[in-house]
Amino acid sequence: MNTIDQDIITPLLEWYDQNKRILPWRGSKDPYRIWVSEIMLQQTRVEAVKPYYERFMTELCDIKSLAHAREERLLKLWEGLGYYNRVRNMQKAAIQIEERFDGVFPRTYDEIQSLPGIGSYTAGAIASIAFGEAVPAVDGNVLRIISRLILYEEDVLSQKAKNEVRDMLLPFMNVSGRSGDINQAFMELGATVCVPNGAPHCEKCPWKDMCLAKSKDIWQEYPRKAAKKARRMEKRTILIVGDEDHILLHKRPAKGLLASMYELINCEGELTEKEAVDVIRSLGLSPLRIQKTLPAKHIFSHIEWQMSGYRIMVEPLDYYNLNDKPDGDTDCNLDKKSDDYYWVTKEKTEKEYAIPSAFLAFTQYFDMKPGMGKKISG
Repeated sequence: MNTIDQDIITPLLEWYDQNKRILPWRGSKDPYRIWVSEIMLQQTRVEAVKPYYERFMTELCDIKSLAHAREERLLKLWEGLGYYNRVRNMQKAAIQIEERFDGVFPRTYDEIQSLPGIGSYTAGAIASIAFGEAVPAVDGNVLRIISRLILYEEDVLSQKAKNEVRDMLLPFMNVSGRSGDINQAFMELGATVCVPNGAPHCEKCPWKDMCLAKSKDIWQEYPRKAAKKARRMEKRTILIVGDEDHILLHKRPAKGLLASMYELINCEGELTEKEAVDVIRSLGLSPLRIQKTLPAKHIFSHIEWQMSGYRIMVEPLDYYNLNDKPDGDTDCNLDKKSDDYYWVTKEKTEKEYAIPSAFLAFTQYFDMKPGMGKKISG
């Protein structure tokens, strides 16, 4: 196994003290705030996270408020960040903190890692930053910069690599008694200097005289990664269905892709206008006009949706004799699983219902006036 022989920590901390960014969550020792930020930052850029973090902390400021939040509100606060299981697991963890730890955030790495949705990296970040525990937090940033520093040959996507790099760094975590700052310095170096996309800014790096990849000019060859499995391509047709004031949403099943999210009506394959109209009629609705949308695509981890779409105006809501729901929206009196379909005002789709970003390109078609689109005959 490779080893790190140089004293890398002293120059790293000196660089961090002089160059660290001011971030809303940085400087806090509150484990809840650190936790929220770390979960949000998984697979999401710092600049994109900032407004979501501020909004989330304003509304769900502590463990108790997170544990008792309504699912719809929780998902709406997360809307746009994607990977919604992250926030669902956060709520499960908050409930466990209330039940197992009397509502007090656990203080040790092992206890923190025992919570749902918290892996070794997040546990290391919280334990070191909030409580000073001398444990590494090994994420993609750390794996990349250490790989370049020592020309580490293992596939960094493997668990073996994560374990080995963690073991390499463990002896350094007590240096200066600043384990939390050491972990944050690694994160900062990977985010701003030894960047994931494009050439690293070696001239700014505190390790520029130690880095083997720089000295050999082979940074682009590291980190080593096994070839990714090709994404599966799926064609889907999105149907934006509604009258002038309402949009028809469907609640997805509780398990699987986009679990429990509110989606626009959609079908496998690329439908013709006639096929799209037939789908709407099969739901017991009366389509009046149809307008083709621009195509769009959305990339999930292992699937790419290639989407076409239609905006379909149907008879006004009162035509269907729907019953009011207590919250002011209405259940849709459809022939298929009526409990899963909802007529929602356009205003509420913006404020209360979390629509996955996969459908974002089609929300521009919510506004359709009676004269727009092609009239449907028959």
